[in-house]
Amino acid sequence: MLDLKKLLMLTIDKKASDLHITESSPPVLRIDGRLVHTDLAKLTKEDTKKLIYSMLSESQKETFEKDLELDLSLALPGLDRFRVNVHVQRGTVEAAFRRIPLLIPSIDELQLPDIVLELARKSNGLVLVTGPTGVGKTTTLAAMVNLINSEREDIIVCIEDPIEFLHYNKKCIVKQREVYSDTKSFSEALRHALRQDPDVIVVGEMRDLETISTALTAAETGHLVLATLHTPDAPQTVQRIIDVFPPHQQLQIRLQLSDCLQGVVSQLLLPCASGEGRILSTEIMIGTTGIKNLIREQEVEQIPTLIQTGGQYGMRTMDKSLKELYTKGIITHETAISKAKNVQEFRNL
Repeated sequence: MLDLKKLLMLTIDKKASDLHITESSPPVLRIDGRLVHTDLAKLTKEDTKKLIYSMLSESQKETFEKDLELDLSLALPGLDRFRVNVHVQRGTVEAAFRRIPLLIPSIDELQLPDIVLELARKSNGLVLVTGPTGVGKTTTLAAMVNLINSEREDIIVCIEDPIEFLHYNKKCIVKQREVYSDTKSFSEALRHALRQDPDVIVVGEMRDLETISTALTAAETGHLVLATLHTPDAPQTVQRIIDVFPPHQQLQIRLQLSDCLQGVVSQLLLPCASGEGRILSTEIMIGTTGIKNLIREQEVEQIPTLIQTGGQYGMRTMDKSLKELYTKGIITHETAISKAKNVQEFRNL
């Protein structure tokens, strides 16, 4: 019988980002963005349930059997942690494990542009990290928190679902609250966080109207708020935040957002041309006076033009970032073209 701990050790050894346990298939790893089938035996319905239940406490089993969904984090002493989602697929208990390295990489190690250091050093306002699932938004957020923890004497309140990277108090006091085990919801935790004397508030994900509304208020009232959103670029991020609210509130939200937005970092994680490893490509929007005016005047569609011409503020488009990576030979032409926003414009670049 397969042992879950051995599978997790294999995931770490192979430097895989994910492990999938699914019926009628051997355990599958995701390495550098590609699925790799292990040469182990195919799993039966009984195997998957036994493997997954071996890591759950009695209360977690009860919750899962009631809700048919379960998110948790799993720690191997002295080794990497895992974010786990347990679910049912055609009557079979299955799970996806996302590996979270024990050591938090620095902003430099992630090869993020220097402007991200400046955003992390802001004393207040809203800084958003956006992009599709699995592009390292949480890692970027953790690197920013780690920088603040090393440089400032602040109270940092993190609200996560579940807790991924572990932060230890350096110069700051870092409080990490896990949704469903330490608090009922993002919005509830965020509302109470304002009474915990925070300087920095980290929101794992801005999911709903109440969370977004409280985050904007916190950013307006002198806190630095770092958060993630599942949006592909800066203009769509701005639009998403505004569209969450009913029409009669949107004018007020545009004013609030234009007032407190410090910047948006949009990410993609791309396979390297060498075939080994992946590299970050980023679009950066900074909350300059021009950008703030466009948000206020509801002219979001003009934001890309300002990003293109805002190089002196540290802004850049995703296409420009892709072009740099391609000309340095880090990614292939096919990869660059497949991710380019405007293929014709990219070719002109």
